[in-house]
Amino acid sequence: MTIKHAIDRLAVAVKQRGNPVLVGLDPRPDCLPAGLIASDPASASADQLAAAYATFCRGIVDVVAPMVPAVKPQAAFFEQLGPAGMQTLADTIAYARSKDLLVILDGKRNDIGSTATAYAEGWLGRDDQSVWGCDSITVNPYLGDDSLEPFVAIARTRRASLFVLVKTSNPGGRTFQDLVADGKPIYRHVADRVESLAATTAGESGYGLVGAVTGATYPRQLGELRAAMPHSWLLVPGFGSQGGTASDVAAAFDTNGLGAVINSSRAIIFAHARPPYRDRFGASRWQEAVDAATRVMIAELEAETPAGRLIRSQRLPVIASRPARFFRNR
Repeated sequence: MTIKHAIDRLAVAVKQRGNPVLVGLDPRPDCLPAGLIASDPASASADQLAAAYATFCRGIVDVVAPMVPAVKPQAAFFEQLGPAGMQTLADTIAYARSKDLLVILDGKRNDIGSTATAYAEGWLGRDDQSVWGCDSITVNPYLGDDSLEPFVAIARTRRASLFVLVKTSNPGGRTFQDLVADGKPIYRHVADRVESLAATTAGESGYGLVGAVTGATYPRQLGELRAAMPHSWLLVPGFGSQGGTASDVAAAFDTNGLGAVINSSRAIIFAHARPPYRDRFGASRWQEAVDAATRVMIAELEAETPAGRLIRSQRLPVIASRPARFFRNR
């Protein structure tokens, strides 16, 4: 079977892993496990923080790579550290890819004309097609068609993909997204355009290379958008720490349990600091907490969503039973 673009590869990866979990890589100094930063996080230099982020993200990838299909680095937390942070981001992307994970860059980029083309050429494409090597990127649509077309053109050429913001998970998103124009809210107009682009780029999976970001915190609209965008793969943020549950995201999937990836960032990567993992593992065993939290999310989605219909091609390795040295950072 010929895989035409990154959404097709994502569909294959979801079926191979048997679940649609997307792990967000959002490192923050005040949330890292104790000991990863040599000094007080408040006084640590950008270089020290970047080194800690590199260790942390590499450790997350080591744990989740056998279990989930993709990761989503949040560019802002790396950009915040300047050049050292951007090098860590590059290294993290390369390491995730080396572990057979798809990489969706959460950058919410966009502009018009040559600037949009530069963003797309810089971020999208594997195998030396781009300097960053991402499979996909999140894109803000509010500059209009001429801002989306360069991303679509580059993604088509490089077998990559993009996820367009349609109905975001944050409460303030309704300020503009819910405004009514020509009889329907703005987010539905965006959804219609995304679906049109997806339908014309549909690959082996039946989904196009243009997907949509639709939040778990709006479950009714999530179901509405799934029906309105049958060719658009959905990236669903808001699960876990933002309050979204497995039942909230059930409507994101098609009848085969495909068509969506569900993102969790803080609830997984900082599991060591929250119950019940805090008492069970603590900071010294933070990777085991990541492992346990990931498995819980997979089980919840399997039990409460159509993703449970996915046929596993391999059993999850029993990482939690491995010796402690497996979880030590290298």
